Amino acid sequence: MFDKILIANRGEIACRIARTCRQLGIAVAGVHSAADANALHVKVIGESIEIGGAAASDSYLRIDAVIDAAKTTGAQAIHPGFGFLAENATFARAVEAAGLAFIGPTPEVIERLGDKASAKQEAEAAGVPTVPGSKTPSEDAREIERIVRELGLPVMLKAAAGGGGKGMRAVTTFDGLAGEIESAMREAKNSFGYAGLIVEKLIERGRHLEVQIAGDGHGNVIHLFERECSLQRRHQKLIEEAPAANLPASLRGRMAADAVRLGKRLNYRGVGTVEFILNDDTYYFLEVNPRLQVEHPVTEMVTGVDIVALMLRIAAGDGLPFAQEEITCRGHAVEARICAEDPANNFLPSTGELAYVRFPADGIRVESGVESGSVVTPYYDSMLAKLIAYAATRDEALDKLGQALEESSIFGITTNQQFLKQLVDLTETRNATFHTRLIDETLDKLIAKEKTLDREALALGACFWLSQQRQTTTSNPWQSRDLTGWHMASDSEALSPIPVLHLEASGVSAAIRFGLLQADGSINVSINDDVLKARLIPLDHDRFTAIIGSRHEIVRIRQEQQSVFVHDRNGVHAMLAVPYLSYISAVAETSGELRAPMTGMILKVHVAVGDRIKAGDVAAILESMKMELRISSETDGIVTAVNCRAGETVERNAVVVIVEPEQAT
Repeated sequence: MFDKILIANRGEIACRIARTCRQLGIAVAGVHSAADANALHVKVIGESIEIGGAAASDSYLRIDAVIDAAKTTGAQAIHPGFGFLAENATFARAVEAAGLAFIGPTPEVIERLGDKASAKQEAEAAGVPTVPGSKTPSEDAREIERIVRELGLPVMLKAAAGGGGKGMRAVTTFDGLAGEIESAMREAKNSFGYAGLIVEKLIERGRHLEVQIAGDGHGNVIHLFERECSLQRRHQKLIEEAPAANLPASLRGRMAADAVRLGKRLNYRGVGTVEFILNDDTYYFLEVNPRLQVEHPVTEMVTGVDIVALMLRIAAGDGLPFAQEEITCRGHAVEARICAEDPANNFLPSTGELAYVRFPADGIRVESGVESGSVVTPYYDSMLAKLIAYAATRDEALDKLGQALEESSIFGITTNQQFLKQLVDLTETRNATFHTRLIDETLDKLIAKEKTLDREALALGACFWLSQQRQTTTSNPWQSRDLTGWHMASDSEALSPIPVLHLEASGVSAAIRFGLLQADGSINVSINDDVLKARLIPLDHDRFTAIIGSRHEIVRIRQEQQSVFVHDRNGVHAMLAVPYLSYISAVAETSGELRAPMTGMILKVHVAVGDRIKAGDVAAILESMKMELRISSETDGIVTAVNCRAGETVERNAVVVIVEPEQAT
């Protein structure tokens, strides 16, 4: 076994690999970018080398810098985690050329699986059924369009060198086909350094299943059963489970046998995942991910196998520690990925500082790459943490996962946490009648897009803000238990004659007035003249029993500067709290200003000063968190200013283009 390894990754996976290494007595070192100097994985690993700038291309994707870091720290091997260089044959070969061990498949196998076309050829040679479509990748947009039209709709464009849903586009109409091809190729080039695409028939309502395999590199290959990954959006998995539900034993056996047979053909070394699309009782090969998967914890929970430890033992030459018949599957595990994104705003990624992070302490497995005070930047993937629930039955595991999502608090940026809770509770999820298009088809059920006032959450936030004001202004003569500090009436039912506080949440505003503090600790709170009686009973430093009318609930509330965060049964409510007399209500009309929705790099500018533009036309394309975001005009008009250029990084809310509305010209 190794004495020391370098972990060439970041975030939760770097922390997770370090944990297993320490359990095995293996010392660890890490790497980090300039943007990650204070990241959690740097603190957890301890010894870490800064290898470049914030962008992944300047740091985590620098093969020379990673290998130099391994040599500097005295590591004997490198674990790539997932993403970045994990499936890069050039990197694996460079690691071995440097006299180090690569904890993963051989460079030759990575090359054979390195693009979806060659992997498909390997599957066909092994007798595994494949999806009809391209045999080889192409970087010629016209050739790709010809294949699409020849194959017939619907089809899927896939980045040949890709994974993780990058460079993939479902095509169901020929309208805008050239733009979809261009976008997929550009994303593939930016993510993997190769723009080549393959085209396959799209199975629109299939299930996404994958089989975990492991091989010793000497012809011995086993499987660790399958995982269900059908609950996904934009080809990004959100909830995964093991084993797959409602899967006949005979079908499970055939898929596992095909996965093992392909692994044996490849003389596979290390762990990998053979992915399939299931349509009724017919399945097709999709790809092989020759690396550790994000969702590997659910397999670990049901088999008892530490997959990272298994990777280390195989890479060290110790072979497979068990035979196939020794692997059993017990109980059920479900995983949810908490991401920094806003489901109500088309899943726009969120960036900024995490004011507070807290996950359940007991009964749930948490894999996290963040903590209170962590900064989420636009440079990397948006995943913050994974929650994994295990129980004897699937229903029990789903119940535990839903409860864990309710109990987790992440304040400071928007996450998909409440969306995941809705997804766990969805009827199709509970009865396992899902497919890969389910989320897209049920978004209206899963997301409340209307910006409405949550009166009870606002009342609780206002009460907490008032209590904090009392604590920080002890010399104020109005600090009596019987007074709010801003109220001079004596009637117990009376409210302050003018608003005391302005609260803003989810784009809507509320003027807050307070009544007298009553002997039982309750207080009347007016939310835009709608009066609620509220009371907060402290439980610990941030948890309270909240009482509003007949409703009793345990909530978590914190305040960071002017931001108040209330986490109740409906999720996290972020409020901006400003004393009313200092609140300025006028908001400038900005309909002609096209702003960057978040910090990122401008990929392309489609307009110039003097151009006529129509509402909905794309003025510029922004890349952030490995996603392309289109900045479109809200109105017909003339472009009067262009404040950005391709390759330039812009901040969130920066005005990139100004359009003079047609009515004013």
